[in-house]
Amino acid sequence: MLPLWGRRPAGPSNLRQVPSPSYWLETLGCAKNEVDSDKLAGLLRREGYSPAGGADEADLVVVNTCAFIEPAKQESVEAVLTLAGAKKKGARLVVTGCLAERYGEELARALPEVDQVAGFGVPFWGLERQVASPVRFRRARRASLSPAQPLLPAQPSLPAQPSPPEPSVTVTRFDLLNLPRPAASAPWAYVKIAEGCDRRCGFCAIPSFRGPQRSRSRDAILAEVESLGAQEVVLVAQDPVSWGRDLGTSQGSSGLAGLLRDVRGLVERVRVLYLYPSGLTDELVDAIGDSGCAYFDLSLQHVSKPHLRRMRRYGDAERFLGRIWSIRRRFPDAALRSSFIVGYPGETEEDHDLLLDFLREAKLDWAGFFAFSPEEGTYAATASGQVPAGLVAERLRECSELQDAITEERRGELVGTVCRALVDQIGEARSHREAPEIDGVIMVPPELAPGTWAELVVTGSIGPDLVAVPANVGDGTGPVLAEELSLAGEAGEARL
Repeated sequence: MLPLWGRRPAGPSNLRQVPSPSYWLETLGCAKNEVDSDKLAGLLRREGYSPAGGADEADLVVVNTCAFIEPAKQESVEAVLTLAGAKKKGARLVVTGCLAERYGEELARALPEVDQVAGFGVPFWGLERQVASPVRFRRARRASLSPAQPLLPAQPSLPAQPSPPEPSVTVTRFDLLNLPRPAASAPWAYVKIAEGCDRRCGFCAIPSFRGPQRSRSRDAILAEVESLGAQEVVLVAQDPVSWGRDLGTSQGSSGLAGLLRDVRGLVERVRVLYLYPSGLTDELVDAIGDSGCAYFDLSLQHVSKPHLRRMRRYGDAERFLGRIWSIRRRFPDAALRSSFIVGYPGETEEDHDLLLDFLREAKLDWAGFFAFSPEEGTYAATASGQVPAGLVAERLRECSELQDAITEERRGELVGTVCRALVDQIGEARSHREAPEIDGVIMVPPELAPGTWAELVVTGSIGPDLVAVPANVGDGTGPVLAEELSLAGEAGEARL
């Protein structure tokens, strides 16, 4: 049933209809949050809301926040404050997502501009017709804010806020993980296959607010993939390699490898992100290599064995290099990405030098580096051996500069090769080597239509990006386009 404001008024047809309310949804953080926002948008539309042209036009402004590390928290709070100033008079501002789940009551007290702080699965529409005052939900399990790690930017002290009353109505929670969602608006789409995580890495607070691993059923995942209508699907979760372990043999006997094969039967290309290295079996490597997308996103975090043990993680440089070489022997065209934490407590110069040596030897196509962020409730938050901020910044710079040069070299080696690419938007495409919204892109002629596949010849590289033209142009325009785009590439290199 539509809410009261979404119904057509009874009576003569010449009575003015009540317009449906509008919403604006702002998403911060990772791909998993983007999936959550898609599902929230679908739910709002079913509740009678329509998308607004901007936050200043919406009746309901929703911020889906991130709380993974301190900079993400700060970005989320700044976005909330910005939208509070931008929304129109009378509009409601709701904060949901990881920040709301992790700091619900504290956030509500600190941000009087917000009408509601709603954790995962808590409805945030239609409450005005049930409760006289704005509602802020509290949850039983909540981490406390640490004075050493302020959630909010520096600002004058806020007056103490009285505790908000508990809602006087029964609110039915919803399962965000398994909500249906609208069809994909791009040629590709993220699909979340599980929620939560059973691992206890020393730096990560996700299990404390996302909970233990909860895999979606194979049928639910495949149904969502079919409904999206995308050419490429990117499977995401906190720990994808553990998908199915909590479902029993009927669902998860073949694990992620089997799921990849099933999804591959529905779409042209399937990609999976965030692979914990100990779960990367030979069967899974083969499934990824045969999926139409030999792209391996290895969640390594570091390579020093004693340092990884301090992180409560698996592996070492020798094992990781062995796995990387094995992948490249079996799939010479494979692309590899990883991410690394710099400055985790106890990191020595020897540990750092080992990481630099690993980068030189592994020659990853892509890598991201992040400064350690002490998260309350984690093992590392109070661990000894905290690394000075200045030294962390220096180590980050060294890693980034080295990897940038390696990535540029790897991209340059592709000039003259042929690849099959999906055109995402006018002028931009991606092969299996480029994950959406993460890696570089391939610049292509504007004549190539979004949502189509193209065989391309790479004619140049500009840092992380490539320049390419169709490989099958036989009307004489191909060489001209190739020359034009090659010159554009040279101009871009000169600007860099």
